[in-house]
Amino acid sequence: MVTVQKLTLLEVEMLRLRYSAVDMFEPLGQFPDIYVDMSDVAMDPILSAMDKVMDDERLLLLAWNDWVRRWPHSLTTGRHSTPVEALLRLQVVRRLYGWAYRSVHRQVKGSLALRQFTRVYGHRVPNHATMNDWERALKPATVRLINQRVVALAVDHKVTTGQKLRTDGTVVETNIHYPTDSSLLADSGRVLGRMLSIGRELVGQRPDVPKNLFVNRTRSTKRLARQIAHSSRKTQKGAHSGSNRPKLYKKLLKTTQESLDQARQALPILEQYGQLAGQALADSLAHYIPLVERVIDQAYRRVVLGQSVPASDKLVSLFEPHTAIIRRGKPAPHETEFGRKVWLDEVEGGILSDYRILKGNPPDEKQFKPSLAQHQQLFSHPPERVSTDRGVYSAANEAAARQAGVKQICLPQPGQRSPERLQHEQQPWFRLGRRFQAGIEGRISVIKRARHLNRCLDKGEAGFEKWVGWGCIVNNLVKIAQALLKPRRRKRQPATSVA
Repeated sequence: MVTVQKLTLLEVEMLRLRYSAVDMFEPLGQFPDIYVDMSDVAMDPILSAMDKVMDDERLLLLAWNDWVRRWPHSLTTGRHSTPVEALLRLQVVRRLYGWAYRSVHRQVKGSLALRQFTRVYGHRVPNHATMNDWERALKPATVRLINQRVVALAVDHKVTTGQKLRTDGTVVETNIHYPTDSSLLADSGRVLGRMLSIGRELVGQRPDVPKNLFVNRTRSTKRLARQIAHSSRKTQKGAHSGSNRPKLYKKLLKTTQESLDQARQALPILEQYGQLAGQALADSLAHYIPLVERVIDQAYRRVVLGQSVPASDKLVSLFEPHTAIIRRGKPAPHETEFGRKVWLDEVEGGILSDYRILKGNPPDEKQFKPSLAQHQQLFSHPPERVSTDRGVYSAANEAAARQAGVKQICLPQPGQRSPERLQHEQQPWFRLGRRFQAGIEGRISVIKRARHLNRCLDKGEAGFEKWVGWGCIVNNLVKIAQALLKPRRRKRQPATSVA
């Protein structure tokens, strides 16, 4: 753990914490003959308030602890890096405006206000690849700690006290196409074919390597998948061409299996003759081979054998294998969602105090106790009021909340209720808690629309968790900034009676 006494040493090393502070707007006042409307170039009020909130050294140290381990000699060799402070603020800008890294580079480069907020000042703005590499070096656990620190800042600024807690779940989609057996088989043939073509160039002409080992069957798999899709559309329109689909599927399965067999045979050859590039390609093949095996197996069971494959056993993407099939009783066209279930905890003030990425589609009632325990750990006290929807109710959850010291437990019971339960849920404090619970639906809508949690654009399971984490962080920063800008009401003094 880095101590405060070492900060002066860290600032002169290759991994810098920050640039020297500069006022980017001061030079504009040196031209009295030129009229400059400062409102056109200055930061907007929300960005200015966020700038003050993020002026926190602990946020920098959380990221610094990860980035200092990026390379063995990050502190002693190489060029001076972009400071930690600037890199963190560039990530916030990216999610605040929903920009790609290239757009972040272009917009910050040409904006005095964004240069001031990101603390890049007059220095060179890192390009899109640099920002992406630094963000990938952050661990998901570190992003979670950053969110917890932002929640602590919300407490320090008196935006929240953690007296109220409401929880609910949602689904964040992964960035995949709609999965079908034919499209997954076509993806398998395309990925393996591309790697085999690269392997042929790396290995070259060898007398002990068969000439037909590195064959790219991408065109064949793509053509067969297109014929299957065309046949499916005709079947939906009432034509009698659906009988040709099993034959096409068998051809597609055979072609994909041939590519898979060749990939297995190419692994030792790439390791032997491919040098460093061949070893990297062999590692990629070793990653995709078991996934392609699962695609072939589930397609054979479903199409040829006519079996039903459980949703938990299905693979819906080669590139995002952690994607789950989730059905939550939503109306069409969202009855089936492909992504991950995310559980959110929100306290008063609109602050998302915690988020969890769940595996599969577990029941909601199992998420209450972890949310309550995390709230107590974060705020050092239980909430006075906790509210959820009907899917979370259970007698065990009510007992756990009562044992933790929650005074108002608003867990509506689903199904038929006894007269005593009806009377309990009609109490004013319970109905007030139900109104408070309804607000989390609006919060989910906001973070999906404005914080871009409707679909994750980062890759991998770690990228998915960080995508959700950055969305919560930016939401909390904006809510703190809005609270700081909102005029506080003066407490009314009790009237004094005149004798």
